Amino acid sequence: MKINLKPQILNPNYYPKKLKIFWGPLYYLLAVIAVLVLTVSGKASAELTIKANHDHIKIDFFYHGDEVTVSGTSDAGVDLMVKITSPETHLVMKKKGKVAGLLWMNVGTLNFEHTPNLYFLHSTRGIEELLAQEEMDKEIIGYDALMKHVGITPIENDYEREKWFKEFVRFKEDSRLYNIASGDITVTEAGNRQEYFIKLPWPYQAQPGEYTITVYAIRDKRISEKAEAKVLVEQVGGVEVLADMAKNNGALYGIISIVVAVAAGFGVGMIFRKGGSH
Repeated sequence: MKINLKPQILNPNYYPKKLKIFWGPLYYLLAVIAVLVLTVSGKASAELTIKANHDHIKIDFFYHGDEVTVSGTSDAGVDLMVKITSPETHLVMKKKGKVAGLLWMNVGTLNFEHTPNLYFLHSTRGIEELLAQEEMDKEIIGYDALMKHVGITPIENDYEREKWFKEFVRFKEDSRLYNIASGDITVTEAGNRQEYFIKLPWPYQAQPGEYTITVYAIRDKRISEKAEAKVLVEQVGGVEVLADMAKNNGALYGIISIVVAVAAGFGVGMIFRKGGSH
């Protein structure tokens, strides 16, 4: 006698007649759930896209900065915001003030915690028009939100905090490492979607590291979606060798620096000597 041990769970005829009446509605329900899941998951992954044309910037002896373009697609009719930041770090800055009411001198140091070395923010319209303050604070969007996020010590009150933060931002903007602007994202319609594009100068002052580009889709003063991309900035070739030497073998780096400086001075002297003989 042969015994059939194959599972019969997917065979409706296996069950009594009372249970067969449930199979039709059950199949229908499972099909509806599957369609809904696929629709929702497909929509969530396809609404907002981002691409950086230059995701690997190499610093060599001829490096003087670069350009990065950010592009992608989004739902039609939404506003967009692009933020580029570096990992947060600790920064110590000199605190200047007047001594005896006459001379400007260093009067101490300020410690800045949780500060990005680079902070770019670009939007289709002014950020105050686009987002509620709660949303800006949550995503650290704008200088006011960044000031709340950054730690500054030692300070005595909120007035000093605001004063020194503004000085910090001014220093970063002068170094081309901080920038907030609006109206420079190009948006074109593409059916029921829209394409966006922005080209940004990449400052040579930006340190090596991995930077995060975040694009936000905004509707009714709320962030409806966001997407991210990475930009890697690294030293290569002779620049990488010298940087590693300066970090791990300071004595040798110092000797090489002196030799190069002497050779450069000697070369300049020879040029001027030849020029004076004519």
